[in-house]
Amino acid sequence: MKIIGITGGVGSGKSEVLKFLGENYQATVCEADKMAHKLQMPGERCYERIVEHFGAEILDDEKEIDRKKLGAIVFADAEELQFLNQMIHPEVKRDFLERIQSERMKGTTLLVFEAALLLEEHYEEICDEVWYIYTEKSIRVQRLKEARGYTEERCEEIMQNQNPDELFFRKCDRVIDNSGSLEETKRQIKEILEKMEIQSR
Repeated sequence: MKIIGITGGVGSGKSEVLKFLGENYQATVCEADKMAHKLQMPGERCYERIVEHFGAEILDDEKEIDRKKLGAIVFADAEELQFLNQMIHPEVKRDFLERIQSERMKGTTLLVFEAALLLEEHYEEICDEVWYIYTEKSIRVQRLKEARGYTEERCEEIMQNQNPDELFFRKCDRVIDNSGSLEETKRQIKEILEKMEIQSR
């Protein structure tokens, strides 16, 4: 089984890459955000600790954690964000390591893990390869405006808080240029996977 870690800035088009890998290569796809969200649901491992720390005012009417309320707190306070990250990220990694074992037992050929903090959390130690989905900044801004209704200022603010492309160019095994057409992106991925002896199905 091959394990590929995928990362990229907001608006880079990671979702399309994950979809292509899932549909054409039967990849099992794990997304750190979705795993983190699940861990914050009632009854899951992080729920009680988050509510105990941040208070019941972050809950909605269903007693679930309101992500907007929690986000408003942590993105305005670096220490609170650090607390949340230090609680959740090790649990996400623990879940992913368990998933690796279960996928191996199932005979899975390709396991893909997508995370914004892939390098920061040292997933390169777990993955066979780490891919960076690169997209020109102007294209990312345009996508965010169209897909999420963000203003130019909001896009700039988000991107300034993310690591520069140069860091990913240096530390990732592959760079997929997603600035052009989706077909061109797919062509790059096919070439890489052929070299890894992974065939589409």
